[in-house]
Amino acid sequence: MHRSARIYLSCLFGLSLTGCAALSGAPDEPAVSEKDTPTEAASIEPEIRYADFEPEVLYLLLSGEIAAQRGRYDVTLVNYLNAAKQSRDKAVIERAMRIAQSLNGDNAQRQLASLWLDVEPDNLQAHRVAAIQAIKQNDLQTAIGHMERIMDLGGDADFDSLAAMATNLPPEQQQELLTLYEQMAERHPQTPELEYSTALLLKVTNQPKRALARIETLLEREPNFQPAIILKGDLLYQVGDRRDALDHLLVNTRRFPENRQMGTLYGRMLIGEGELQAAQDEFNRLMKRFPNAPGLRLSHALVALENGQTELARKDLTRLIEQGHHTSEAHYYLGRIADEDNQPEQAIGYYRSVEEGNYYFPALARASALLAEQGELNSALEDIRTLRQSNPEQAENFWLLEVNLLLDQEQQAAALDSATDALDSYPDNVRIRYARAMLFDSLDSPDKAEEDLRRIIEEEPDNAVALNALGYILTTRTDRLEEARTFIERALTLDPENPAILDSMGWVLFLQGQQQEALAYLSEAWAAYPDPEVSAHYGEVLWTTGAEDQARIIWKEGIDVDPDHPVLIETIQRLTGEQQP
Repeated sequence: MHRSARIYLSCLFGLSLTGCAALSGAPDEPAVSEKDTPTEAASIEPEIRYADFEPEVLYLLLSGEIAAQRGRYDVTLVNYLNAAKQSRDKAVIERAMRIAQSLNGDNAQRQLASLWLDVEPDNLQAHRVAAIQAIKQNDLQTAIGHMERIMDLGGDADFDSLAAMATNLPPEQQQELLTLYEQMAERHPQTPELEYSTALLLKVTNQPKRALARIETLLEREPNFQPAIILKGDLLYQVGDRRDALDHLLVNTRRFPENRQMGTLYGRMLIGEGELQAAQDEFNRLMKRFPNAPGLRLSHALVALENGQTELARKDLTRLIEQGHHTSEAHYYLGRIADEDNQPEQAIGYYRSVEEGNYYFPALARASALLAEQGELNSALEDIRTLRQSNPEQAENFWLLEVNLLLDQEQQAAALDSATDALDSYPDNVRIRYARAMLFDSLDSPDKAEEDLRRIIEEEPDNAVALNALGYILTTRTDRLEEARTFIERALTLDPENPAILDSMGWVLFLQGQQQEALAYLSEAWAAYPDPEVSAHYGEVLWTTGAEDQARIIWKEGIDVDPDHPVLIETIQRLTGEQQP
């Protein structure tokens, strides 16, 4: 037997989840007028509004609220989802949707959005949820359909957000989304948001010239459409018109001084062009206009640091720490400042205050190195090992930190032991295995180095660094030059502009008697990266081809970088009998 039950649910329980809506679907009204005094307010009973529910629905709702009180939000969601399906009550559906969203319940959101649209076909929120869920399912056409309906209903369809999200999609889906946008733009001509979003997708799909043409057409009709102004600056920079991009943004940041995104883009472009003082001035302008935007203060501090204005940077970084913003970055750069000022104790203190984020391991590495330089290597190692034990999820990174610290302190044998211990626990860690391979090579065990590098290549056939290292070891340690060249050629195909690989290729060609071909690779490597070892190789090939004066010039430049480089010194002595070129 079914009986109707009347209830005002939020009067029975203090709801545990965010957002408490009356279940009748009627608009909320304030229980207390703004004119009521505190005494009067205390005496006013909240207005009770009732909704009719079948007993089964009532049971589900009550059980869901009790579960929420006990922290069992998964049960709450299941009960509300079932109650929504049975009652088809708009307020129950909305409440269930809020619960599903707070728990990131995508499946529940999909079901509720479908139900909501069945009950209320023109509900904007339901269309938005349906669009988001369709995107997550890679059903782009359905997502676009919901967004277009939102636009037809007069809501904000958020086309630009979806276009920006396309950077995370595979290329074929990016192209599919672009086609859908272009078709929709034809159905809704002269819609600024659509034109802008289509241009944004053209940028994402690596068609900046087409995107720029579309944006310029849009700006002819809508000269004050600021998102398009920003995108035009970005596109001008991307197609190589960098001065035009800077001029465009300079003019428009003054037209729209309140547009923080535009000013930030302009500042970053100035940094990219090496105009650091202008960049600092721009971030200073933005910081004054937006004093509560800590990201701007951090950018201003870092540009000031690059400009050598250490005290200004220190002031900004200290302010960030005091305000509790970007504290890890601020501590790291304050550590850098103290480090460069030769204040190791202060630098260590700052570095150790970096507790999370991308700067954590670089800060810990530098703090450990400073301790070691002060004769406290064992203390630094103990700190690393203690942290490794207390942070097992990051153990591999701490092992690598230990190995690198020992290498920096020229403790090769100890570093080898640490790397071997690490690989016993983490045999698939490529970085540690590569470090051990290099250690084996430096300790005159090329066979073991080759074994480690081959293991890496088996797991990662496209690892250009490992391919090059193996090829170079075979070149310098064995007579297997043809095999060595095969590995180096594979590496060069994967990373054709890498100077280390170009050097390896030039050297193996030289040892195979192909001097002119070797010179082409070595000269390119030297131009890109004038390293002392490249200097040794390039100079030797020049010397053997009769270009002795040029060889001496190359060697001299290498000596200027590292006067004690063993490979360069050995090369000069062997070929000339001299200590210096």
